[in-house]
Amino acid sequence: MLGLAVGDALGAPAENMKPSRIRERWGRIEGFVADEPAGTDDTEYALFSGLLLAEHGSELTVAHVEAAWHKWIANLDEGPFRGAGFSERGTLENLRRGLTAPISAQHRHAWSDGLAMRAAPFGIYAAGRPAEAARLVAVDGTVSHDGEGIYGGQAVAAGVAAAMVGRGTDAVIAAALSVVPEDSWTARSLRRAVSAAQRALFDPDATRLSRERTVRSGVVVGGYPWMDLAPEAVGLAFGAFAVARGDFRNSVLTAVNMGRDADTTAAVAGALAGALGGVAAVPAEWAAAIGPARGSCLPSMAGQHVLDVADLLSPDTEGETP
Repeated sequence: MLGLAVGDALGAPAENMKPSRIRERWGRIEGFVADEPAGTDDTEYALFSGLLLAEHGSELTVAHVEAAWHKWIANLDEGPFRGAGFSERGTLENLRRGLTAPISAQHRHAWSDGLAMRAAPFGIYAAGRPAEAARLVAVDGTVSHDGEGIYGGQAVAAGVAAAMVGRGTDAVIAAALSVVPEDSWTARSLRRAVSAAQRALFDPDATRLSRERTVRSGVVVGGYPWMDLAPEAVGLAFGAFAVARGDFRNSVLTAVNMGRDADTTAAVAGALAGALGGVAAVPAEWAAAIGPARGSCLPSMAGQHVLDVADLLSPDTEGETP
């Protein structure tokens, strides 16, 4: 959870940028470039799902998820609702119209990375059980996503579940691929990303920049107008994780500097690398910058800290909600 929040805050300024624009503005991002770094909707929705899972555990149902969306989001005065993705807006519109799951997920952005960005808590809760993590995140995602949007969340949850028990980068990737259909766009994107990462790693003349370009070119759909589609974002995140061999700093910085939906790709890469390396893998100066959520996207999450929610997901504290 800390890795997710750090990646989110690092990537937020570069969201929707091309690598050339990032280099033009900052050179290469090597740390926080915002004066007051903070998480975006990625962190706050992960907190939302983490609290929901801590309350219900393996007994989580679609009805529980729907009720939480209404209680913590849809029934509140949203104000400007800054930072919400298209999939979340579409879901809220449908819920407020009285629609229920799975119909609530029938909007134009059900394939977005909005589930993938909040999938890490399921891998933490189901540590060492990728299939269970994938099952639970699909329950959560039924309210807001469909098809590739679900698959992206499952890949992330399963990968984090494997990383939590130190299975190594190759096993983490294998766990992610094991829970999504082999012929899905998500699986193809993951395989392309990992293949590109392997080519980059075994190229003796490769530089950091060329490795990023190799991974990015293996995944990004050129000319596609949306940057938050799950297969691409999840592919880039796993590609960054693979080319960095799970090293936290390199995983998140690779994701950030590839641009596109940089806050989400870095959040997912950070969740994977953080689960693998633990809190100690996160640079202390980055960890210290992460405070309680500001509620800039979800006012109901204001004051929640990712580490506190992570503690709630451990078996001995399951069911306790602050």
